Amino acid sequence: MKLVTAIIKPFKLDEVREALSEVGINGLTVTEVKGFGRQRGHTELYRGAEYVVDFLPKVKVEMVLADNMVDGAVEAIISSARTGKIGDGKIFVTDVQSVIRIRTGEQGEEAI
Repeated sequence: MKLVTAIIKPFKLDEVREALSEVGINGLTVTEVKGFGRQRGHTELYRGAEYVVDFLPKVKVEMVLADNMVDGAVEAIISSARTGKIGDGKIFVTDVQSVIRIRTGEQGEEAI
């Protein structure tokens, strides 16, 4: 099992969710986050005063998947989240040792 974590632009969330649905992924967790990478924030003008926005709004999408579903999920995220501009985000894939469904006590892939 793998944990797939994607940091994407907020306006791409619906497209990513639909693309993941099409490849058979029916459960995910979404969190609003802030951060920066190479984008380094930007300068904005508010009531005539300039100020720097260091942390940009992003969305973190997380899902635990069976190993055979990871490649399809990653491709779906890449194709639906890409704008071709800096700040499109990143995808992290990490190993998951154990999953337990609290309600039933199921473990492993049955609990996903």
